[in-house]
Amino acid sequence: MPCDPSFLANIKMFDLLDEDDRVALAAVIDEKTVPAGQTLFQAGDPGDSLFIVRKGQIELFIKDTAGQKIVLHTAEPGDMFGELAMLDTGSRTATALALTETELLVLDRDDLVMLFKRIPDAALHMLASLTSLTRKADELLRTRVARNVNEEMQVHSSLLQRIADWIAWFSGSMPFLMINGGWFIIWIALNSFLLGATAFDPYPYGLLTMIVSLEAIFLSCFVLISQNRQAEKDRVRSDIEYEVNIKAELEIAHLHEKTDRIYENMMAKFEKLEKSRAS
Repeated sequence: MPCDPSFLANIKMFDLLDEDDRVALAAVIDEKTVPAGQTLFQAGDPGDSLFIVRKGQIELFIKDTAGQKIVLHTAEPGDMFGELAMLDTGSRTATALALTETELLVLDRDDLVMLFKRIPDAALHMLASLTSLTRKADELLRTRVARNVNEEMQVHSSLLQRIADWIAWFSGSMPFLMINGGWFIIWIALNSFLLGATAFDPYPYGLLTMIVSLEAIFLSCFVLISQNRQAEKDRVRSDIEYEVNIKAELEIAHLHEKTDRIYENMMAKFEKLEKSRAS
């Protein structure tokens, strides 16, 4: 079904077209409706068309080597996606999922060639869109971490383990030292001077010695439990760092390949347009 020419006037890639050109282009552009929750295309599918969101939202995502979902972009009304596979005639690099019922404009390669012939500057708008996607991918590589070590350990830790962590942390703090020091001073003062003959733990303070020994035993156990959990956390952190390095290498290599192919294709198209205009 052809699209409404008035909608094309609100899209940057088509704003240089006059009314007649928009009507002619709208006659060859199709509209497509995607129900909410339906996948428009999968990563790896062949692609020969690009899409422009007229209404709704499309989520573009990939899955990394660990099977985790990475959201690259959420296309909203006026946004364009799917141009990479169309330009380099390769497979889709991401999966597109409709978050809501979405209306799309569909342009194939012939539609795009006709647009570039009418308005060569439209190719620059497409390059700007591709550059924006590349910048978003770079930012994603800089900021995204596959897993958060602290959150993951918190999820897998029991109540007793969290209590052991807190006790191990508190036993190494200044308040714990001052509490123990004050307790010892008060205990010794009561049993040595203040209570006299009624002292409940006279010198050499056998009860105090037993309590302190038990405290040291329990604290050492809590510290060992906390150290074991810290060692487990370090192993998870090492795994995450390895995964992130692998993902970064793969994504950077993939972006370089795509950028090179896009540059070659766009330069070839510009050369053809220059020859056609010269003739």
